[in-house]
Amino acid sequence: MSRTTALRVTVWNENRHERQNPRVREIYPEGIHSAIAGFLTEAGMAARTATLDEPEHGLTDDVLNGTDVLIWWGHLAHGEVRDDIVAKVQRRVLDGMGLIVLHSGHDSKIFRALMGTSCALKWREANEKERLWVVAPGHPIAAGIGESIELEREEMYGEHFDIPAPDELVFASWFEGGEVFRSGCAYERGSGKVFYFRPGHETYPTYWHPDVQRVIANAANWARPVDRERPVYGNARPLEAIGAKTGKGGEAE
Repeated sequence: MSRTTALRVTVWNENRHERQNPRVREIYPEGIHSAIAGFLTEAGMAARTATLDEPEHGLTDDVLNGTDVLIWWGHLAHGEVRDDIVAKVQRRVLDGMGLIVLHSGHDSKIFRALMGTSCALKWREANEKERLWVVAPGHPIAAGIGESIELEREEMYGEHFDIPAPDELVFASWFEGGEVFRSGCAYERGSGKVFYFRPGHETYPTYWHPDVQRVIANAANWARPVDRERPVYGNARPLEAIGAKTGKGGEAE
């Protein structure tokens, strides 16, 4: 995909909290998915949305084949996501589609499938401060971010976070209650890239924070598919002539 072509991003969201909780609806009147798609569109991306209750959860073959990067927010209804849709998304990631998993998406079927672990963690809702420290200042996902991002109120996630060691750790969080957490974890899976970004509890206006928006936009650009020929697997013909032959004793003749 050419860098001059607008990045095609699909923002997936359960869209359940927004319909059930007046506080969430007040913060995100058009849904978390629409808020994220809005600032990505302002950043020059071709962003669209998909939600749980649409046919095939909004992730039809046409949608996935037209998606360069998928952003995933889920919480209440991980178990309602169809296994065949999860398998289809996983195949697309392994084939090169980027995946950005946000906040409580750590417990989604797709993230656990790609990680191969429980992805369990500690949590607490106590209106406490979170400071996300940039621990990889040269990483493209941290571009334009200072030494840290401070969020006045957020839900706490704490270690131990049951994930494989990240290929690259971009952010680490400290919380007012004393816990720390690996909050920005980058992986390669097959031909695709995966980034987990922790902030984003539904009852706080986290996705309106300019630095959080910048990180998500940076992550989408980082995870864009690489424009190259895909590897060919299976039985392979030799690239060079194989001339040596062995005799009965196993020595070259």
